[in-house]
Amino acid sequence: MSIEDVKKTTEVKMRKSLEALKTDLAKVRTGRVHTGLLDHVQVEYYGSQVPINTVANVTVIDARALGVQTWEKGMAAKVEKAIRDCDLGLNPSSQGDLIRVPMPALTEDRRRELIKVVKGEAEGSKVALRNLRRDAIATLKEMLKNKECSEDEEHRAQDEIQKLTDRHVADVDKQLDHKEAELMAI
Repeated sequence: MSIEDVKKTTEVKMRKSLEALKTDLAKVRTGRVHTGLLDHVQVEYYGSQVPINTVANVTVIDARALGVQTWEKGMAAKVEKAIRDCDLGLNPSSQGDLIRVPMPALTEDRRRELIKVVKGEAEGSKVALRNLRRDAIATLKEMLKNKECSEDEEHRAQDEIQKLTDRHVADVDKQLDHKEAELMAI
């Protein structure tokens, strides 16, 4: 393994960590309705748990409601139950073939709770980035010990990995700030 391999591997892992954070932040409900809110809802389908979008079409009806149209008639009750049981506090209602999912308005207290959740997600992501940095530096020190690189190369690589970490931590902070502003917007 070369120093370049260590840097590339670390950067790829850090990017994946950022993508995971983006996905987690997208699940946190803001005042706006979007179809991604139900992406993590699992529905029982012939004995196995599947994402809701594999058994139904999720659309935005208006600014405060989602519509869920199942592809099979018998799935409507199961989909409605899955939405009701998910951790979003939603109360869907059937209107013929369509399941209407109204989004309750967020209170100030609920917004503050969601901001705490978002901050926790961001901190978890920063910890993951720091762990990746630590692992990369340990690999570099091992390479130096095994005389696979010089001290200068190892120090330069450590500096580059630190800069990479700083850049990704700044990205986490930007995402956090954006999500906080989104949550506080009415």
